[in-house]
Amino acid sequence: MTTATRRGFFAVVTALVLVALGLGVAFAVGDALGIRTEPSEQMQPAAAVVPEVAPPATPPEFTFDVPETARFGVAVDELLDAVADAPARDGEARVTVELIPGQEADSGPGDDGYELRGEASALHIFAFTEVGAVRAIYDLAAQVRAAAPITDLLGVHERSRLPLRMTDLGAVGVEPDPAEWESGDDYSHASKAFAAVVQPEAPYIDETALGAAYDDFEVFLRHSLANGSNAVAFPGFVEFVTFDDAPGGPVYADGDEHRDRALALRAAFAPFWERADELGVQVFLRTDMLALTGPLERALTDRFGSLDTEDPEFWQVYTAGLGELYEAVPALDGVLIRIGEAGAIYDVGGWDYYSALKVTTVDAVRAMLGAFTGQAEASGREVVFRTWSVGVGAVGDMHTNDASYEAVLGGIDSPALIVSTKYTLGDFYSWLPLNHTLEQGSQRRIVEFQSRREFENFGAFPNDLGPQYQWALQQLLAANDRIEGVWVWTQDGGPWRAGPMSLTLKSGFWQLYELNTQLAVELARDPDADVAAITAAWAREWFSDDPDTVEAIAQAMTRSREAIEQGMYVEQFAQQRVFAIGLEPPPMMWIFEWDILTGDSAVLDVMYSIVRDSGGGGVDAAIASGAEAVGAVEQMREIVSATDASSWRSPEMRESFISTLDYELDTLRLLEAYRAMILHQGQWHDTRSPAAREEWEADRARFDELAAGHLARYEGDLDHPAFNLTAAQLGVDRAERDPAMAWAARVLLVLALAWVVIGVLSARTRLVAKPGAAAACATWVASMRPWRARETTLGLYDLDRWLLMLVPVALLVGTRAVQTSFLSWTHLAAVLGAWTVFALVLRWCVGRRSPWPVIAAVGGVVVLRCIVTLVALSFTGPGGYWFAFWTDPVLRTAYVALAFTLFVWVFVAAGWALATQVGARRAAGFVLAAVGAGLLVPSLVVGAIGLERALTLWNDEMGLLPWGLARILGITTYLEIPGETAWYAAGVAAVLLGAGVLLALPARRGADSRG
Repeated sequence: MTTATRRGFFAVVTALVLVALGLGVAFAVGDALGIRTEPSEQMQPAAAVVPEVAPPATPPEFTFDVPETARFGVAVDELLDAVADAPARDGEARVTVELIPGQEADSGPGDDGYELRGEASALHIFAFTEVGAVRAIYDLAAQVRAAAPITDLLGVHERSRLPLRMTDLGAVGVEPDPAEWESGDDYSHASKAFAAVVQPEAPYIDETALGAAYDDFEVFLRHSLANGSNAVAFPGFVEFVTFDDAPGGPVYADGDEHRDRALALRAAFAPFWERADELGVQVFLRTDMLALTGPLERALTDRFGSLDTEDPEFWQVYTAGLGELYEAVPALDGVLIRIGEAGAIYDVGGWDYYSALKVTTVDAVRAMLGAFTGQAEASGREVVFRTWSVGVGAVGDMHTNDASYEAVLGGIDSPALIVSTKYTLGDFYSWLPLNHTLEQGSQRRIVEFQSRREFENFGAFPNDLGPQYQWALQQLLAANDRIEGVWVWTQDGGPWRAGPMSLTLKSGFWQLYELNTQLAVELARDPDADVAAITAAWAREWFSDDPDTVEAIAQAMTRSREAIEQGMYVEQFAQQRVFAIGLEPPPMMWIFEWDILTGDSAVLDVMYSIVRDSGGGGVDAAIASGAEAVGAVEQMREIVSATDASSWRSPEMRESFISTLDYELDTLRLLEAYRAMILHQGQWHDTRSPAAREEWEADRARFDELAAGHLARYEGDLDHPAFNLTAAQLGVDRAERDPAMAWAARVLLVLALAWVVIGVLSARTRLVAKPGAAAACATWVASMRPWRARETTLGLYDLDRWLLMLVPVALLVGTRAVQTSFLSWTHLAAVLGAWTVFALVLRWCVGRRSPWPVIAAVGGVVVLRCIVTLVALSFTGPGGYWFAFWTDPVLRTAYVALAFTLFVWVFVAAGWALATQVGARRAAGFVLAAVGAGLLVPSLVVGAIGLERALTLWNDEMGLLPWGLARILGITTYLEIPGETAWYAAGVAAVLLGAGVLLALPARRGADSRG
């Protein structure tokens, strides 16, 4: 076999290997993206109906013959307040209570059934328990607030279907400070409850603020009891614990402020918990795990070697602290634990109390629950464990996966354990299926509901969830008799200060989402309750006694779900379960998250492809849905504004209702225009139809107009905050440049192809004698047969040498600039910086030898690599390039395979070209050293500035992933990229550089002679 034949054979084999590797990389990329969909089984609630509203009934003045206890006293106060709020009184009525002795043991202390006998002037309550009798008084108060006849309650009332009805803490201890809401971009999940109470230095408590917070808590307790709730989740745990009795000795040293602060906080808040206990409200301390302080983390690490959450003894430290707290404050009923979210977004800055996402394995969860339930059984308390979780494996999806739920919790049958799960198969979004994991398990269960729907503009829009709540509860109770309660989030969920400044019982139009709180609790008591009647009662309590006005409000609320579901979601996308990057993105990805209208290609391109393939008109149907939502709000506003202003309880309430409908109408019109624009944008990339581009232009003009109006009207409005349109505008800016970039790519592509054609022809014709043709010939031959690079560069004129270097460099810069729409200087700096370092190191290694062979080889392959990218860019610009990447697996695989093959061939060709000058070993060393240096420099830069910060800057300019991702969760956190990745890359680069240097060293003469 001749040398030429042997080289050709090796070249073919090398090329085939690289192609195979390229295909492997392409398939790995596709597998990592994991973009797929499957139909999502929708809930099937009954259609909302308008109730028949009767004329208002006038309540009597009440007198009482009831036991003198705190519970009865507060219930009587509520009834008297309801009567005082009524516009008139008619007659008198005496209420007497008779507790049937000897029956409580049989019925159970939680039996809240009762019987009401008598007539309008004399009402007799018979109950087996104080709980039942007190409930009767609250029911009378609710009847008065609903302007319904009190005699309608006469008869037997069975015990509540679900005995546990828990709420969050509402807005207790939260200061409605406008300055904290003005920016609208504070995505912290910390409520900052009691921030004014807890002080950084001794005595750690501001007594004046504490008194105000206690009054706050009292008001919330009374309100919750009137609604029918009987438990509260109170934030905090490690803040109240000294860990004096921790196994292995105290956690805090003598004089440690953590211990002193814990004692001060415990003394300050114990009266809160004792008051709740006095009124019959259970208190569960709500905490993330791991909950830590600096000394606690050091103590755990010193003892166990790490935060070893799989070690059962590890958890004895926490349960010992909990036991200490129970002994000090017997009023506490248990602890509520979440393991699925933690970190800075939930922490309060400046305090040495924080959380860490460390309970991530099945063994860790089971060890934790074993310790906590054992302690709970021994102390007569309960443990509420939330299945809400994120991450990889069974623990990561136990909230939505039946098998994972069983893997994590199967066999844990402690009577002290209650498992809490959201009713939706995911977060609190519309269009999600019912959470079927609530239908399984041997554990006691409670169902989570959210009143102030965080993803549907924090309750700022009318949103009557009654029919859906009812259907969900009825389905779940029919399937699982272990469900015994609900947990209703009256205020909490998501960032506290990124939406409207609506705080339950304090500020904003909180009465709007109070409806969902009342619905959830009433349905927990009676899943067959008349939800339309509950909505009417809510309207009467807060807005008007007038039947026509109440009916109008109820009628408007029947359209509220259509407006939300069609206006804030793209139905064709939301109806699918979408999977990507090992995660399950939610059904509202175009608003990521809460108030950020996204403009990234990954979400919008995948959304378009799903809409396109949905059938039934696809894009046109999706656009029409936005118009239908706008029409629903227009009808709602027309109905409410037509009511008689004098029939409302106050002009302010009517104005609040109409203003929120104006706000919703403006927002949904904006979303309608944006929906049309992004779908037509995808359609243009997909079909390259000029008509689609023209429609995009028209949509864009309308969106710009509506966006300007939206920002002018609502920016800075604390009750109706403007949506964050930064990401959307960045997307518009990139989309606007696509046609120009496509033409730029075509021009560069023609020039690049011309260069290659000249090179091909010059290698076989006399064209090589023309100015510049020799350079084109050298790059072509060197790229295809790098072992001939040296001979093809001999005798080049200065012009050819300059072209040999400048043409590939110019093409590389131009291609990358076009690929980024001239918007990402970060991308250009990283790519061109790495190539520059590679070239400089390689040039230094070559030394006094001719650099032109390796320049020709590398430059020739760079030209071919740029041609591949320019072909992809030439159709509809960078937007079309990424559209194909996200939505077309075949094109993505072909492109990645070819691009990877040519990328690696650059270095193979460089080594092969150098081998004719320095030998194969040293040539490989030169290339490895250059590659190592080229990777090392950007890795060190990224490591120095931080991977999250670098990725955020790059993504802001490129627009590939949601802009809000970095602001809310963090790109590295969401994608589970280790923060040290840049340093790992630097380590690999250093190894390559070192290996290259060793290989590049000249052989010793002695070794040569012996060889």
